[in-house]
Amino acid sequence: MLSNKTKATVKKIPLLKVRAGPRDKEAWGNRLKEELKAMITYVNNNKENDNDWFFITPNADGTQWSGKCWVYHEMQKYEFQFNFEIPITYPVTPFEIVLPELDGKTVKMYRGGKICLSAHFKPLWSKNVPRFGVAHALALGLAPWLAAEVPNLVDAKLILPKTEQKSVET
Repeated sequence: MLSNKTKATVKKIPLLKVRAGPRDKEAWGNRLKEELKAMITYVNNNKENDNDWFFITPNADGTQWSGKCWVYHEMQKYEFQFNFEIPITYPVTPFEIVLPELDGKTVKMYRGGKICLSAHFKPLWSKNVPRFGVAHALALGLAPWLAAEVPNLVDAKLILPKTEQKSVET
């Protein structure tokens, strides 16, 4: 199911230990520290391997995250805003990653631009609670989804490269 490259990438992301969600006030602070440490490691590893593909930032309490991700396909850059909200039952329940500008453009997406991760990612997540976190979800959820869906969306002429998006907007 997972490529060797993906497995190697995920093995370099620290596993988390604290089993706490946003309603577990003090423990959530500890979980958030682990999440940020894992994210920093993942971002640094990506930059070292020339695989920088996203920017993300959480709000002050770590319950809402937003950012930008990009994919190169046929030497063109495709860029998307994404966001998610940490559910109250996290980490038992994974969050839903939303790509609002792709809403309705693919069948592998739920209403509101939520990407479909139920068949492949959610079973993996449930086996790894509380060890997986935000960085793992991006590496095992969003990255493979983009790799699979962007070429289809390009072929169907449903999305434009970043350079063409700017010229259409002006």
